[in-house]
Amino acid sequence: MDIQSIKRTFGIIGNDPQLLHAIEIAAQVANTDLTVLITGESGTGKDVFPKIIHQNSARKHGQYFAVNCGAIPEGTIDSELFGHEKGSFTGAIAERKGYFEIANEGTLFLDEVAELPLSTQARLLRVLENGEYIRVGGSKVMKTNVRVVAATNVDLPLAIQKGKFREDLYYRLNTIPIHIPALRERKGDIYLLFRKFAADFSEKSHIPPISLTPEAVKVLENYRWDGNVRQLKNVTEQISIIEQQRVITDTVLERYLPNKISNALPVLFQREENADGMSERDLLYKVLFEMKHDIAELRHTVNELTTHQGIINTSYIEPAPASHDDPVTIEPDYMEIVPSEEVPHEHHEPVSLSLEQNEIEMIKRALEKYNGKRKDAAKELGISERTLYRKINEFGIK
Repeated sequence: MDIQSIKRTFGIIGNDPQLLHAIEIAAQVANTDLTVLITGESGTGKDVFPKIIHQNSARKHGQYFAVNCGAIPEGTIDSELFGHEKGSFTGAIAERKGYFEIANEGTLFLDEVAELPLSTQARLLRVLENGEYIRVGGSKVMKTNVRVVAATNVDLPLAIQKGKFREDLYYRLNTIPIHIPALRERKGDIYLLFRKFAADFSEKSHIPPISLTPEAVKVLENYRWDGNVRQLKNVTEQISIIEQQRVITDTVLERYLPNKISNALPVLFQREENADGMSERDLLYKVLFEMKHDIAELRHTVNELTTHQGIINTSYIEPAPASHDDPVTIEPDYMEIVPSEEVPHEHHEPVSLSLEQNEIEMIKRALEKYNGKRKDAAKELGISERTLYRKINEFGIK
């Protein structure tokens, strides 16, 4: 089967040379029994390639199983893969066949293989080397003839250095490596995928398909897409269902892209990590909100110093290290502290009612967005959970 036929059969969209090369390797290795290791970021579509290998192999009439190693608890992963004998542990009321037994003469896809415990990695290595394994709680050596394809988004050489992955297993799995490129490395395919997802959703939901202005296409292609193809599909479907206008501008598109803020904004705004869906005005209030908090903390620190220490010679005061909870910090250069009796009474400027109202609204929106979960709301606002709790009490927010 040629590459174009494979793309049609498995619904692969794109003409990027790296993607085509990955498909070509999968097709070439299919008729062998060599172990394949598929690498690439989460959301790139690694799960399609084991199916390509299986369907183009002599094992295509055998069983195909996909196992997410990261989704199975450590205490039961051995039982899932290798089976167990009756009475081998509490709850083992009958013997159970594992995937290596069920998939005999077929293909077993081990997704997120880096999540396997080290003890299970040792068992897996033995199966790969000689096809032998023992059920949990058993003593009989069993044989299997399974083609193993593994996948991970983890840097395995780095995991080996940290002692989290066996080096001998890595080399055994990595007989044939296939790397799936990230979506940002396939810029020419991004708009093709968008149009495909928009058309599919339109047909499924019986609504007109969305399209993009030329400016929006540029935004789409230049966005980082950390979630890769999966994220692009989700964003396309969100816009399709929410937006009434079917021609999407760059301004509208940017509201659906996390971390994407207009280039017209100052650099200070561009560092925000949870600004998706927020207007420029909201962003301005958010930054002022954070600065107000930091200035208040700084004033409190200075007052404590002058109250408890009295006269402090003119000196350099080391700024407190930035807190992970407080992203905006005020870093003074040199500060002169006068005797406590000479400290003038603070003149507190009244807080702008508009700013305070917007502060309350932002807190309410964040709490509503996360169903009252203060930890997530605080992260959205860029403040600590303790500060959010104080603000809720201060403003009487229900």
